[in-house]
Amino acid sequence: MSSSSLVKETTERTAAVSFTEINERRRGPIRRYFHRHPRMMDLLVSIIFVLGSLPNAFVGSSTGQQWWLIGLVILAAGVLMFRRYAPILILVALSAAEPLITLLSDATLSFEIGIWICLYCVALQFPARTAFVVMALSSIPNVGSIWVAPQELFDGDPILMLVMVGFILLTYFIAVGIGITVRRDRQHERELANWAERNERLASANERNRIAREMHDVVAHSLSVMIALSDGAGVVVRKNPDRAGEVLSELSAAGRTALADMRRVLGVLREGEGAAAPREPQPVTGSLASLLDGFRLAGLPLKVVAKGRALPELQGFQLTVYRIVQESLTNVLRYAKGVSTVEVLIEREANMVRIRVTDDGAGALDEESVGSGQGINGIHERAAIYGGRAVIGPRAPGWRVDVTLVVPAEGE
Repeated sequence: MSSSSLVKETTERTAAVSFTEINERRRGPIRRYFHRHPRMMDLLVSIIFVLGSLPNAFVGSSTGQQWWLIGLVILAAGVLMFRRYAPILILVALSAAEPLITLLSDATLSFEIGIWICLYCVALQFPARTAFVVMALSSIPNVGSIWVAPQELFDGDPILMLVMVGFILLTYFIAVGIGITVRRDRQHERELANWAERNERLASANERNRIAREMHDVVAHSLSVMIALSDGAGVVVRKNPDRAGEVLSELSAAGRTALADMRRVLGVLREGEGAAAPREPQPVTGSLASLLDGFRLAGLPLKVVAKGRALPELQGFQLTVYRIVQESLTNVLRYAKGVSTVEVLIEREANMVRIRVTDDGAGALDEESVGSGQGINGIHERAAIYGGRAVIGPRAPGWRVDVTLVVPAEGE
């Protein structure tokens, strides 16, 4: 099948799969739970902060009975519950409180876990450049407090102070880096979700166009044949009742065939019946010959010429040939006047199939009775699906439809 057809099929298959469902499965049960219950995640983060900060607070409070430090930790845990809404504001508060605690107590790095969490949230909500600027500014108070802290905290060892500064900067950088990575992953997921949504809309539009094309082919052909048969029956009913009866029988058969095709086309639209209904109304074996016989019975003086090898045993390709011939002859039946010869040529040479339908009638294709033009557009679309082209227009005398199709390679 051609690349255009493959793209369409791939699009329809992709759109049929829910990207949200795939993403949910990829998260795993624990992540799915917290993704659906963000407040529980906020509570868990606050609990982790308390568990990580209280030991340090107890150490810093033991000598001077500074229970206010423990209270600050609990207060900070409550504030962190709202980090999603104002991460920079909360980060500023924690970054300002941390150096004060270092200077007023024996505790160090009491709020560091909270600062890491806020830096992660900032990187998650803002561009990378903004996140790094906020990281640099938030590190100034903490790094500065270490240099002015009482010397007994570090036993007067400048190396230990440098290690502490390096540890602070490294942890800040790691928190921001994780946030940036998660932000990019979420942006990528949103882009994929948008892509899947666009594909779904495209697949829906393709399906509507396909059904509209099939509906046009079925209705236009069937009604044209039925009108021609009924007109013919009206002419011969008095002169040859037996012949009129045959025509009326053919008219009835054409109506039943049209109804069956309509049901197959509409079957894909009924909810719950899509799996049972054929995706396309396929002509049965030998239907091209039956189609030509039906047009002959409707009064077209057909001359059919077949050259080269038989058409490939591909239902989609044979349906395309069928519909092109059907639409071309339907137009002749509906619009051409004074037709004495209609020639149908189906020729296969190497990997090319040529379909040519010509007539010598006086066409009425420039009048308002032509219709919407969907039939001609449908021929162009069908030719494009198989990498071909269609030349449609008047000739002297009459009208011609000349279509070339590329036979799909084996396995496509």
